[in-house]
Amino acid sequence: MSTLDEKAKAEMDDHAVPGSDGKEGGAGGFIILFFIIGFAASMVLGWVIFPKLLYSQKQQPLNFNHALHVEEVGEGCEGCHYFREDGSFSGIPKLAQCVECHEEPMGDTEDEAMFVEQYVAKEREVPWLSYSRQPDCVFFSHAAHVIGAKMDCVVCHGHIGDSEVSRPYEYNRLTGYSRDIWGKNIAGLKKNSWDRMKMDDCAQCHKEAGMIHTSSVQTERDACFVCHK
Repeated sequence: MSTLDEKAKAEMDDHAVPGSDGKEGGAGGFIILFFIIGFAASMVLGWVIFPKLLYSQKQQPLNFNHALHVEEVGEGCEGCHYFREDGSFSGIPKLAQCVECHEEPMGDTEDEAMFVEQYVAKEREVPWLSYSRQPDCVFFSHAAHVIGAKMDCVVCHGHIGDSEVSRPYEYNRLTGYSRDIWGKNIAGLKKNSWDRMKMDDCAQCHKEAGMIHTSSVQTERDACFVCHK
């Protein structure tokens, strides 16, 4: 080969397209494929597997038929979850309130028989698990919302009054709080007002109702110490 031909070949090699031999292109394709597989695995781990590991379930001590009690009591939710004379909220009924009707079994269900035998007869409080219990630093006034704002219980608690059995109690293994506070959707999306009970949900509801106090220097959502004690 002449010196001129060798020089021309060298110039052609200098201007050759990188990866034209297929080696670098193949490596790039492998990197992209590896990224896609890693991304898919991360999504499955974070959105499917992690929530299952983070949350655990417990069953309520007894199955409670809300629908039956709402029908029998006749006063709706306030028949059992009433307001005291001082305006404070009674919350989950205590044994003394249940005994007014259930000192003896009124039906033939296993749960009522267990309730009378294990709790009424032994004067033991039922260790109910609260789906909507907020952290201890959070203060929530039922009177302000139910009596003052005339809100329906369904807005926050959903149609629990129509339920005939107690659904499993899901709780965060790290914090111990009910999953109902954070919500079922890990992305933070919700369809109903009762899907979760986070601060953002309260702030949104207050904003829609025109209850935002913009005069607070702490935050435009509301004065911190109204809800956080």
